[in-house]
Amino acid sequence: MIDVLVVGAGPNGLMLAVELALAGIRPVVCDRLVEPTTENRANGLVGQVVRMLDRRGLRQRLTGDAAPPLPASEFVFGALPLDLRGVADNPLHGLPVPQRQIERMLTDRAAELGVRVRRGCEVSGLRQRDDAVTVEFADGAVLTCRYLVGADGGRSTVRKLTGIGFPGVTTDRSVSRTAQVGVPPESIDPATGGLAVPGHGVVPPFRHTRTERGLIVWAPFGDRQPLVSTAEWPDDPAADTPMTLDEMRASVARVLGAEVPLRPPAGAGPHVLRRVVGGNTRLAERYRDGRVLLLGDAAHVHSAIGGPGLNLGLQDAVNLGWKLAAQVHGRAPDGLLDTYETERRPAARRVTMSTQAQSALIAPGSEVTALRELVGELLARPANAAHVAALMAGADIRYDPGPDGPPVGTWAPDLVVHGDAGSVPLAELTRGARPLLLDGTGTLGTAVAPWRDRVDMVGGRLAGTPSTALLLRPDCYLAWASHETAPEGDRLRAALTRWFGPPRT
Repeated sequence: MIDVLVVGAGPNGLMLAVELALAGIRPVVCDRLVEPTTENRANGLVGQVVRMLDRRGLRQRLTGDAAPPLPASEFVFGALPLDLRGVADNPLHGLPVPQRQIERMLTDRAAELGVRVRRGCEVSGLRQRDDAVTVEFADGAVLTCRYLVGADGGRSTVRKLTGIGFPGVTTDRSVSRTAQVGVPPESIDPATGGLAVPGHGVVPPFRHTRTERGLIVWAPFGDRQPLVSTAEWPDDPAADTPMTLDEMRASVARVLGAEVPLRPPAGAGPHVLRRVVGGNTRLAERYRDGRVLLLGDAAHVHSAIGGPGLNLGLQDAVNLGWKLAAQVHGRAPDGLLDTYETERRPAARRVTMSTQAQSALIAPGSEVTALRELVGELLARPANAAHVAALMAGADIRYDPGPDGPPVGTWAPDLVVHGDAGSVPLAELTRGARPLLLDGTGTLGTAVAPWRDRVDMVGGRLAGTPSTALLLRPDCYLAWASHETAPEGDRLRAALTRWFGPPRT
């Protein structure tokens, strides 16, 4: 019997497979597509997931850069500038890497860990019993697994077959268009790399530019053809004809009030050329039904504004991986697997709130322009910019703090451990995805000893935190913390039991 079957070989499903494999589970991943999609659905990562990938050694595979990631000095919120230079401990990181490259990297990493990906497998039915899930495929194949995870997107077959509701809002007023294009050299502003448009001015790169008629984004990626995207709110958004470059040109002209000489992109395709009418904001009623769980877009869909999708989904995977592995191994404490929903569903609710608010700020109309003026004044204040940056990064999520209070339930800081063997950054200690006790007091060895079969311990002086000792969950959230020079062991043992099961006898 398969321990875990993951339906969906996108970034979220692959990330979950990697996390499970690191925890000693060999999942099987299946996908209905015979070959990986060539469509580039995202152009990078934004938020805390950049640091999470760094803590698994995966960011380096994407960039070739071993240096710690640096936060962005500026960003946008609802097409308004977000100046982050005055924000202390800025949490908003970015990584401009196309989704196809992320999927290839995760596929390679999963293969290194022994994970199999089966393609051309379309789920057609499933049946649950107390100890297993039987999955039927369109070609007549049948697989039985102990747990099934649906990572099969917003139209998730797994979610529908399980009967989990997907309430929310569907709108059909907006039309978004995206295309890879070529432009003549004189249309590029030499100072900024923006799009120089006679009669309008410069459209800055990688920023949402709103006019009274719509929204435009100019994205001049250095290693591939640039992208241009628009959003409009026409009276009749219906469109069932194939998207064309002429349609893209016309949309850009309407939004800017000026013509832009867009050319067909150079080089071999496939090139992006798509139209999306309307949008969805939906959140699954629950993330778990017995032995079936939902992950990523199967559990939540929302606007792409601000780029929060992969940040949310990949962190779902990191949260679920170690908990599901503990359940399969038979050492999960009671209720551990249920904390996947109680922790991650509120995070999705924050993202849907943020994207709906930003969608309201980019809509046309003089009343929206007035609202934007007020919100722009608020964002100019560093405290407000810090609040929004944490929201967009997913860094404002605080899980159940437990009895110890702050900083338990928060993301572990980027600290360095100075020990006998030298100085080691936290990112090098978390690559194995195991629970980790950082002991800066030298007094906790006896307390943690009965859990050493599943919890790593590193001693030394902790730089970058006021805490003297920290217990990290595999997803890098804190399960326990102390500021004492000789911490009392009962609370540490309680946290170890709560998250990682009873002590070994």
